This record gives sequence, structure tokens and C-alpha cells, in this order.
Amino acid sequence: MQEFSDFLAKQSPFDALPADDIERLASKVEVEYFGVGTVIVTAGSPALDHIYIVRTGSVEVLDRGNVIDQLGPGDAFGHISVLTGLPPQYSVRASEDTLCYRLPDPRTIVLHASALQFNHFGTVVTRHRLTANALMSDTQSPVTRYMRQIVWCDAESTVKEVAKAITESKQSFALIRSRSGTGLVTDHDFRKRIGMGEVGVDAPIYSIMSSPLITVSNNTNLASAFLLMVESGVNHLVVVDEHEHPIGVVRAMDLSSIELRNPLLIRAAIDSAQSIEELAVASKLLVPSLIELHDTGIPALRIGGLMSAIVGAILTRVLSLSDSVDRPISHSWLILGSMARREPLPISDVDTAIVWADLPNSDDLGEEIQTSAKDVLNLMERCGLHRCPNGANADNPLFSRSRSSWIEVSQGWLTDPSRAGALLLSSIAADSQPLTQLTLGRTITDTIRATTRSREFLSELLRFTLVKKPPIGFVRGFVIEHSGENQGGMDLKKGGLTPISSLARWLAIAQGDVRGSTTERLRRAATAGSLKDDESDVLMNAFEDIYQLVFEQEVEAIRSGRTGTSWISPQSLDSLTRRHLRESFRAVASIQNRIQSEWESRVT
Repeated sequence: MQEFSDFLAKQSPFDALPADDIERLASKVEVEYFGVGTVIVTAGSPALDHIYIVRTGSVEVLDRGNVIDQLGPGDAFGHISVLTGLPPQYSVRASEDTLCYRLPDPRTIVLHASALQFNHFGTVVTRHRLTANALMSDTQSPVTRYMRQIVWCDAESTVKEVAKAITESKQSFALIRSRSGTGLVTDHDFRKRIGMGEVGVDAPIYSIMSSPLITVSNNTNLASAFLLMVESGVNHLVVVDEHEHPIGVVRAMDLSSIELRNPLLIRAAIDSAQSIEELAVASKLLVPSLIELHDTGIPALRIGGLMSAIVGAILTRVLSLSDSVDRPISHSWLILGSMARREPLPISDVDTAIVWADLPNSDDLGEEIQTSAKDVLNLMERCGLHRCPNGANADNPLFSRSRSSWIEVSQGWLTDPSRAGALLLSSIAADSQPLTQLTLGRTITDTIRATTRSREFLSELLRFTLVKKPPIGFVRGFVIEHSGENQGGMDLKKGGLTPISSLARWLAIAQGDVRGSTTERLRRAATAGSLKDDESDVLMNAFEDIYQLVFEQEVEAIRSGRTGTSWISPQSLDSLTRRHLRESFRAVASIQNRIQSEWESRVT
């Protein structure tokens, strides 16, 4: 029995158990031998009441006949069925003569069940299999599934006539034909404009319609349509065909049946807040909503996009409610970094910048504007958002400039990499999204598009970009910390997400188009020929999977009241995720090397 104890004590999920519990487990071990080709577990069979740990030999995991993983000594299988009470999702077959230890549900044996470290339960691959339910199917369905028939009216029709048509059709909206284009009216417009006495019932309907329309194509999925609603702060989207002709309307309330209403309610509460105190209360709903969406199986990048939209709405409302803060000149607020790329993590801080209009002596107002910005950031933090601890904030002179100053300094960064901070600051500025005064706020990205990037700049920026390498060893395994509080771990944000997002940013800067997220930039690079299609696919898939891992880890940290971290121990991952992560790191490193040697032929 000592051999059993010694072996189990070294293996996850038992390695955190006290010695007396290890002995209890060892006393329950049954040894089973399986010849090569023996099917040990059959997918879809009744739920298991025992788990296996490979002692010698190896087994292969099969998904509908395809080998998706191979397990060796120390690896466990069968535990997901035991933990969930669900039938096994995969079959397991001995790929050589194999000896296994068989154990009953260990939670029924040990006294300290909370110390069982089933860390791999709930990682990317497993979670995606277990949550492939109706909700996930619904969110990927085309928006036409929930589309409502259009009520058409003419622009000269009276408010009373349109209200009657809407009522008779049992809808909450109508599309309006007008000479200037198609408009939309909703029951909210009637309540707000008519109920408040702003417009009479005999007024023409065009006086209260909204135009231009916010539209989605008929092949847009529900999740994307929902994200657009949150970003735009609207409750109706007009569905158009391939010719941009309206064919229907989808409403926010129609999405309630797929459990997607909470972020829209938060957005409504944010927009209707009449004080910072009310806004702070509404903002507290953000994190619980993100966790709820995560628990229903919504992909992490989709939730990150929702988070970015809601954070933008909070900051915009802060600016609206801070009218008492002295504003000496018209200016645009921008968000930077992952928030601007629509891929923040649950505990991401908010990087900000300001562009202010050019007026005589406007540069002399910088200090005053930065003082005003500091007051706004203080109000933002009262609403639960955190400013950048590294100084990328709108009250910092580096990130608060007049339009002409931004143009001058941006052009300098793009042509002369020897300027102090040029490589870092140009990278930060490339990830920017204006929240207010959009035309003014696009000064930075417009300058990047219009400025010819020098060969020297692109070369130096690429060198700066490729410093960020995946934590993969030369032979096998990962590069991990060998001391300190993160001993045995690796930083998935620094070593996994950053190398990919930085390379995508470099490609975007080289092309002069820095719009969009990391995956959108990679897709554009493939279209332009800067990346091969298979390279783009590898980078996008790796980014999505690593982002999912980090997102899940931060969610679990929030649940338990711990400080969120992107550090993770490779040993805490199941063997399939660990292998997939290792292969992703190697593929990313290989693409980095190819870009480094071939960049001039790819981007010129």
C-alpha cells in the first residue's frame, strides 16, 4: 500500500491532500490491467462512479472515433463523469498494455474533500463540451430567428396615425419612409416625446423618428446583434438583406428568452442615472453580470466585448454628469489598450487619453484640462472602475494633448524610433477608441493612417514587439518561474496574450489601419497578404483559447475574493489543455520567427 500512497501523493488532484487522506485513498485502490486496444470507458455509457489513474503504459482519448489526446502515467480520466453525474463525453482506449489504479469517487473517501485539486475541471476544452447546450446554440443562430415583421409608414403620416398602425399590428415600432432615408420610431419615442408634450399627436411622424438606422445583416448571429445593442444603447435593430434593404426588426426584449437581458438592463440603468451615486449603484451590476454570462457558457471574448461597451457607457455617463467640472475647451476622451480593442479581462483597469481642439493659445490650457481630467477619473473610480496604475491616464501630459500636438508627436514616433519612448507610446496610441467628440478623437488613428512609416521605424517596432515571447522551452515543456510567489507558474497574459496582440498591432500599424480587435487585425493582415491564412488561423485560435483560460481564472479569483492574476501553473491544467497550450506557444513562436525574417517582403 505504501507504493500506492507514494504515487498518489505526487499526482493531481491528490497532491494537496494531507497524509491521512492519502492513506485512506491508497486503501481503496484497485489495480486493473488493460491490453492494447481495450476500450476502458465508452462515451455515452451510464455515469461513472469511479476514476482511473494511469500507472504504467498509456491510453488515448477518443471523440467520435478521433484521437484527441493521449494520457500517460499520473494522468486521471473518468473524473468529469464522476464530478458531474453525466455520461462520459469521450471514450478512452488503451494505446499499449496499460496498468491503471481504479478509485471510487475520492470525495466520499477523504476527510478534506475541499483539498482535492480538480483544477483541470472547467478549462477550455472541457467547459466547451459541457456547455454545448441550447443557450450556446441560440446565441450563434441568425438574428432572423427573432426578427419581427416591419410596420411601414410615410414621413408625412401623423403621430396619431402611426401610433394606431403600431397598435393594430401589435408591434412596438415602425419604419418611416422619407426623402432623406429610412427612419425608425419606437414606443419609447411616443412616451418620451408625446407624453412629455414636446410634440402633438397631429405632428408629422418624421419629427420624432431616429435616423440613420442602426442595422445588422441578415446573417448576423444573435450574440453579435446583442453586442451591437449594448454598444449602441438601443433596444431595436433593423435587419437588412444583402442589398441593405430592411427586412425585419429585432428587439432587445425578444432576446430575454436566451438569458441575455442583464447587460442591456445595466446599460439602461447607466444611461438613466441622474447622479454619480446612482451611476455607482448601476455600475456595481457589471461584474456579477459578467460572471453570470460566463456561467452560462458565453465565450470569454464575447463577454469582453460586452464589458468594454458597458465600461465605455459608464465613463461617458461620468463625463455627462460631471458638467460642473470646469471644461475650458472642447475635447475628446479616449479609452486605450485592451478596453479599446474590446478584449478586456474582468479585472482590467481603464487607460484613458484626451485630445483637445486647436485654438489660439490652446496648449497653455493643458494643465487646466489635466486637472479637470483628474476630477473625472476620481468620479470614475467612485463607480468601480480603476485608472491605469502605470500612468496611461488622461491627467498625464503624455496622454493629454491638443490635436496639433498629437499629430506632431505621432508623426515623430512613426518616422523616428530613436525619440524617447517612441516605440512604447506609438504602441499605446495605436490602441485607442474615442468615446466623445468622435472626429476629434480619431486624430491619433488618422495620423497613423496618413503618415508614411519609415523602414527604420517598422524594423525597430518589430524588434520591440518580438521581445514578448511565449514561455516555451527549447526542448519540451514550459518556461516557468523557479522562485518567488509565482514559483512553478507562467504569466499567460504576458507570455500568451501579449505576443499575439502585439504582433497583430504591429501588422495593423504597418498597414496603416489600426481599427478593431486583435482577431480583426489578424484577419485583415491575412487578407492583405502580410500573414498566410494558416498563420492567421493559428494566431486567432491561440488568442481565443488563452484569453478564455485567463478570463476563467480571473472569474474564479473574483468568486473567492482573491486578487486576480494571469499567472497559472501548467500542472493545474488537464493534459489535453496543457498539450494544446504548449503547441499553441510553439506555433506562435514559429510565426514570430518567420515574420522577423520575412517582414520586408510581407508588408511592402
